[in-house]
Amino acid sequence: MNSIVSKILPQFHERSGPLTSDLLLAPGEFGLGKVPLKRKPDATTSMVCGYCSTGCGLNIHLKDGEAINLTPSTDYPVNLGMACPKGWEALTVLKSSHRATTPLLRNSKGKLVAVDWNQAMQEFCGRFKAIQAEHGNESVAFLSTGQIATEEMVLLGSLAKFGMGLLHGDGNTRQCMATSAVAYKQSFGFDAPPYCYADFEESDVIVLIGSNLCLAHPIMWQRICRNPHNPEIIVVDPRRTETAMCATQHLAINPKADLELLYGIANILIQRGWIDDEYVEQHTAGFDEFKAFVESYTPERVAHLTGLSIADLQQFASAIHAGKRVSFWWTMGVNQSYQGVRTAQAIINLALMTGNIGRPGTGANSITGQCNAMGSRLFSNTTNLLGGRDFQNGEHRQAVAETLNLDAERIPDKNSLAYPDIIEGILRGKIKGLWVVCTNPAHSWINQNTCHDILDRLDFLVVQDMYANTETAQIADLVLPAAGWGEKEGTFINSERRVGIIKKVSRAPGQALADFAIFKLIAQYWGCGEMFESWNEPEDVFQAMKRLSRDQPCDITAIRDYRMLDECGGIQWPFVEEGSDQKFEATVQERRLFEDGHFYHEDGRARFLFEEPRELPEKPNVKFPYLLLTGRGTASQWHTQTRTSNSPTLRSLYPKDIYVEINAEDASREKIEPNQWVTVESQRGRVRAKAFVTRTVRPGQVFIPMHYHSVNKLTHAHFDPYSKQPSYKDCAVRIRHPEPWDD
Repeated sequence: MNSIVSKILPQFHERSGPLTSDLLLAPGEFGLGKVPLKRKPDATTSMVCGYCSTGCGLNIHLKDGEAINLTPSTDYPVNLGMACPKGWEALTVLKSSHRATTPLLRNSKGKLVAVDWNQAMQEFCGRFKAIQAEHGNESVAFLSTGQIATEEMVLLGSLAKFGMGLLHGDGNTRQCMATSAVAYKQSFGFDAPPYCYADFEESDVIVLIGSNLCLAHPIMWQRICRNPHNPEIIVVDPRRTETAMCATQHLAINPKADLELLYGIANILIQRGWIDDEYVEQHTAGFDEFKAFVESYTPERVAHLTGLSIADLQQFASAIHAGKRVSFWWTMGVNQSYQGVRTAQAIINLALMTGNIGRPGTGANSITGQCNAMGSRLFSNTTNLLGGRDFQNGEHRQAVAETLNLDAERIPDKNSLAYPDIIEGILRGKIKGLWVVCTNPAHSWINQNTCHDILDRLDFLVVQDMYANTETAQIADLVLPAAGWGEKEGTFINSERRVGIIKKVSRAPGQALADFAIFKLIAQYWGCGEMFESWNEPEDVFQAMKRLSRDQPCDITAIRDYRMLDECGGIQWPFVEEGSDQKFEATVQERRLFEDGHFYHEDGRARFLFEEPRELPEKPNVKFPYLLLTGRGTASQWHTQTRTSNSPTLRSLYPKDIYVEINAEDASREKIEPNQWVTVESQRGRVRAKAFVTRTVRPGQVFIPMHYHSVNKLTHAHFDPYSKQPSYKDCAVRIRHPEPWDD
């Protein structure tokens, strides 16, 4: 095996090592590993940010070939010269002392100790193969991410499922975007967000549902602020969020009453004749059944269920009717729900019935979470076969096999378990080995205490991450050190379907390797390296992605190469080769789907989908009288704070201590003072938090930001039945003065 290391590692370390002048490239191809340098090493190159799904363009300033600073790109069509605090600090977090710099293996004394790559690979392959030999291929699974390059996702999914024989693998996009993906597939026939960011500026009515855009996606909020049409901004959210404070209408509904609200608004629009009959007749299916279904959602009934007034409902419906260009937007407040898919489809139904889709300033628009969640949804080989295909479809398997020159028998003919089912499989002893790539389930997974107990039951846990101090890495048996954004190359796909490029502008520390390199190394040690011998660098995989996308709705066959992406400021899919009816010009930077009213179902029609709302699974009661909501805390925090906590600047912009927002009336009744430490307790666990007394939450509700490590000790593990996405934003808690033994 040492011969493999001596043959494979040098080329990977060269790519991860110092950026000397002979490794730098021409301006249009920086970081692509092909063209010798034709300029001074002190220069500027551009790439997309690696935090959220907005996909901003950043100019990276270089000195002696190394990134030393950045500024937002003024000509990139996404952010137009703007950046949020996280984007400004994107380089800083790479220099953290918590970086994983060498493989770590847990020894017989239970300590993680440094080992070389050869030993790490022997342990990885030997122990996983031993588990498979004893318990079968389905006894090993992987959990992936929406935060590595698309090319790395393709290689990981192909290696795991076609090379290693794994059936089960899912991504942490299950926690943020599964609901939207399923809703679009069922309604449109494909996972296809129809919009572009220009629609924020072209709408005259903007409806934001379960979305605190100001904090979660501040650059998108800036696009709204650029809107010249003085738009009506309607925010549907139980909390008076920063976004709600800026709205023209804030509908502070009862938590998880979105579905009843949307059915009620649909009924008002139908009863008043405020629908686009021609569009419904020509481009949709199932409207008559939907019309009959929502008849029972009268204004009186909906007002009672939502906590809104009848006047609020009438005003909301009237605004939709009055708008010439109405856009509907949602994010985690809808997605992270036990009935999220049907709620997203209720939003889609409103857009369809009013003809607000396929035109500038319109659309039923899901805002993605992670920087490459869209890439994960299409190309990670987890919930879909590559290119948005179906594992259970023989023709799809054959098409992928022919494209990749594989034996079709190597492609699984059934779907993987979803993330929660993988966790359940560990609990039941069916899954013995787990490979976690660039995600932190010991922090982020719902009902954290149970999750920790379940992960401890594994025979072998491998964590591949750029930081060695995450909660999951700390309990791993093997840690593989990975390069981060800015230390490798590839592409991301953002919320508006724009394929953008990332570049290597800094060296990874120590022995850390790009995830792409780690996957290639594993393939060699596993014995399936020949399957991927033509994929020597990420752009080779990109060319395969193009072939895999052919004739799919996400077709990108007309994107020539990375240089074209760089020169065009990213390119939205679909972007197909000449000769197709869907040909688009690369110079057209912003495009939307369904302009012709043709959807991806066989009959070309979108579907009206609906069902009766479900009961709140865990209602407040005498013992636990408050409903806990979770969500974004500040614009400078991100998810589990794995990266943002490593920036002194970002840490200074948000509270160090976990806090709980509580209404002033409830605080008075509980005799709680501002900034007092309290204990928040659910049936599953308790946390200490500082009380933030405020009227942004209503009586009977409390709010804790999701970013702090202990918040998921409280949350209740329940899921949408269609998307299997966790419902993080509703569980019953109580608040009391802390006892000495409280955590």
